[in-house]
Amino acid sequence: MRTGRLLGAGRTADVYEIHDDERESGRTGRDGPGGTGGLGGSDGAWVLRRYRDGWGDAAAEAEVMEYVRGHGYPVPRVRSATRTEMVLERLSGPTMVEAFAAGLLDPAQAGAILARLLHDLHALPPRLPRDLHALPPRNHAVSQPGGSGPATPTALPRVLHLDLHPENVIVTPHGPQVIDWNNAEEGPPGLDWGVSAMILAQVVVDTADSRADMAHATLASLLAHQPDGPSALTDEGLVEAARRRAANPTMTAREVELIGDAEELIRCLAGSRMT
Repeated sequence: MRTGRLLGAGRTADVYEIHDDERESGRTGRDGPGGTGGLGGSDGAWVLRRYRDGWGDAAAEAEVMEYVRGHGYPVPRVRSATRTEMVLERLSGPTMVEAFAAGLLDPAQAGAILARLLHDLHALPPRLPRDLHALPPRNHAVSQPGGSGPATPTALPRVLHLDLHPENVIVTPHGPQVIDWNNAEEGPPGLDWGVSAMILAQVVVDTADSRADMAHATLASLLAHQPDGPSALTDEGLVEAARRRAANPTMTAREVELIGDAEELIRCLAGSRMT
């Protein structure tokens, strides 16, 4: 496997194209934890995601991705992973932000898609300890695009993404795919909603950010499409989201300063829908 050109760079990781030699591509194109098939990208097309400065745990991230993918959630396949690197499926399509710029998606649509992705994620069976896997399964069907499959209320923690925003959704020919699962953990769905809302709101309240209007419309749509049930924004989730954003070492001083205004905006837009 040879590393090719840099495809993208985030706050903590870089993504490179990779090239398998003839022997490797014939052997590994369909292997990997996710098995065959998958949405977005062509079979055998892969990228390398490499964390910088000891950040992250790609192996743990891959486990979460394969878990949710096994339950029908739209994420790229993972071929292999170590603590610092992951080889995953190369998706075909723009991010939501790029789709905005190209006129392929409007903010209202984006907010509705983000809401559905959060709802569907929280409808998945929780990741249980091995000794609890024998419990009778609950009804955790994932809704189809444009559908409204209800989440099953439960006291168990759900899988949370905790970084779901327009730059972490790829719009493929087969539908949206969610990337960057580094922050994923189990917890209350309201926290996931709080983090997604806070990320958008921080952009909205930044008067120097040219994306503010787009982010405002996306945020309003996200909050308007909250489903009934446990997958929704809560006061507790928003407070914890603000605390985590303030403590995030990748935040700039300016971004941290905006958290109070961002929280106030979210409360104003959410109104009585926030429990």
